[in-house]
Amino acid sequence: MNGRQEIDLIVERDDHRVLPVEIKLSGTVTDDDVKHLHWLRAQLGDDVLDAVVVTTGPHAYRRPGGIAVVPAALLGP
Repeated sequence: MNGRQEIDLIVERDDHRVLPVEIKLSGTVTDDDVKHLHWLRAQLGDDVLDAVVVTTGPHAYRRPGGIAVVPAALLGP
């Protein structure tokens, strides 16, 4: 990663625990798409509540390693 990590959105609670979110305009999620989420979890440990990738895909699921994949269509009407 050469010292450069980028995450699209980080939601922080009052207790400073976070939910990082990546947004991908693709129906598939690759290992490369989640590498920075894994990096953040390695840095913050239990302060990362969960990690999510929002996609244009049709199904919600968990990737190996625990990253949630959620279709954007499930987030609203």
